[in-house]
Amino acid sequence: MAHKKEGIKEGCYGDEVREHILEFAANGGFEAIPADEREEWFTRFKFWGLFHQRDGQESYFMMRLTNASGVLEPGQLRAIAEVARDYATGPVENPEFGNGWLDLTTRQSVQLHWIDLEDVPEIWETLESVGVHTRSSGGDTMRNISGCPLHGKAEEFVESGPLLERFEEELRGDDELANMPRKFNISVSGCTVGCAQDSINDIGFEPAIKELDGERVRGFNVRIGGGLGGRQPRAATPLDVFVRPENAYAVGRGFVELYHEYGGRQNRSKNRARFFAEDWGMEKIRETLQDEYVGFEMHTAGEDFRTGYTYNAGRPVEDGQHDHVGVGDQRDGRNYVGLSVPVGRLPADDAVELADLAAEYGSGEVRLTRRQNPVIVDVADDELEGLLAEPLLEAYPAEPSPFERGAMACTGTEFCSIALTETKGRMARMLRWFNKTVDLPDDVGKIKIHYSGCTADCGQAMTADIGLQGMRARKNGEMVEAFDIGVGGGVGEDPSFIDWVRQRVPADEAPGAIRNLLEAYAAHREQSSQTETARGQTFRQWVDATAEEQLVEFCEPEETDFEAPYMTDGKQAWYPFAEAGSSAASETPVSSDD
Repeated sequence: MAHKKEGIKEGCYGDEVREHILEFAANGGFEAIPADEREEWFTRFKFWGLFHQRDGQESYFMMRLTNASGVLEPGQLRAIAEVARDYATGPVENPEFGNGWLDLTTRQSVQLHWIDLEDVPEIWETLESVGVHTRSSGGDTMRNISGCPLHGKAEEFVESGPLLERFEEELRGDDELANMPRKFNISVSGCTVGCAQDSINDIGFEPAIKELDGERVRGFNVRIGGGLGGRQPRAATPLDVFVRPENAYAVGRGFVELYHEYGGRQNRSKNRARFFAEDWGMEKIRETLQDEYVGFEMHTAGEDFRTGYTYNAGRPVEDGQHDHVGVGDQRDGRNYVGLSVPVGRLPADDAVELADLAAEYGSGEVRLTRRQNPVIVDVADDELEGLLAEPLLEAYPAEPSPFERGAMACTGTEFCSIALTETKGRMARMLRWFNKTVDLPDDVGKIKIHYSGCTADCGQAMTADIGLQGMRARKNGEMVEAFDIGVGGGVGEDPSFIDWVRQRVPADEAPGAIRNLLEAYAAHREQSSQTETARGQTFRQWVDATAEEQLVEFCEPEETDFEAPYMTDGKQAWYPFAEAGSSAASETPVSSDD
């Protein structure tokens, strides 16, 4: 029997949902939605990027935007920032970030919070006037497409821009494919550093080369079935297919159509493409693609570049680009400047200023990375010094601390209905505390700490040096927020996921546990004598070389002077940062999922 959400979607889904949203907005907003139909409409709204916020915050929505591969053309960031300033303000300020801000996401896009339904038409009008939209950014559909954030700017082995654009316009734009069994993630990387992270996508295209008819042809290898979440992560499996650039769209569309037709629609915890790929196997999928969906002969895989992947690969900084933070070369002789936005949250006024700086020192275009950071592009050599001296770059530096550089965090209990802990505010506090209390060796340029509020792993904790997932624990007879702590994750040549070394560590003891672990790393890692400059193991290399029982011992929970607010919220308050009794909690709670 199909899951109940399939019945909800069958009645109305995809493009037709937009007119209903506009109708509700014109007739009173949230109150216009019949109370006994809200769960159904909230499921449908997600296709158009509207997510009802968590229980207790009735009438407020999160809005997710979509911009393939993180490209924000001139004027787009400013429009988004002005919408955040004018519409994304809540009844109470966040004590860490204030009121009116935007969140950069791990799929290279933007989320806005505290949106009133009646404001959506004006918001859409503002965003769409500059080419930004929300269609297909949520729900059971093809989500924002990930790509090299610097495609077309930095060097690529194979040009990925045309394929990304075609996936965005023709595939995601096809309403016949809007209703997928579950959300579906596509990535395309044309560079040789692996920054689109194909290994954690439902289908990923990676640069490759193959000899065909006596000619060395550049194109893509294909991997399928990657993903995180539910403590059941999978690295994408090689499909053993090589495609020329002009044929890549047909293979991508073919797998989307295959999954659309044959993917399960019963058990929502098991109907992601990674389980489908595991169930069918690569041979059956490849043969079905060839026989039913692709009108040309597919070739076996070519030579890939995975041995050179450096993006979030746990390799030394000097090996190559790993996050697009800092100053880098464009192929046209100009520069890009990647800024570090800890936990990906930008106040609206700062985002406006960032847009102004991009226009003053570059072309006005801004790119977003998979690590929740913005990149200013097209900066001439003689403009670099001025840009780097701007006051805004003191808050969002191009040369951040190792902790700020490696930080990522999901939404958490602030808004999410399934999160178990507060995330962004706590992570921001931890970063400042680590900067003050932890001394790392001079050659350690990054420690990637990712924080997810639950096992859905939207913060990609499974791919971190140190991964945190929100849990609950009992301390002194009281239920408190807690973390599971894992180590040793990363993508790259050899994708691996964290191993859990501590579970249900109370939130006030977790920073001490991480500090103890990092101090052990600094004290015990091996030093290299093969280079002129002393270099030691990266954190991931050290974890791989250290026995599990030692890692457990090193990661000893400890109470410290770290202040851990909101430990006992447990989503009982309508908003973790406000006094109880707000009218925002007056409605009957409704349920939601991803």
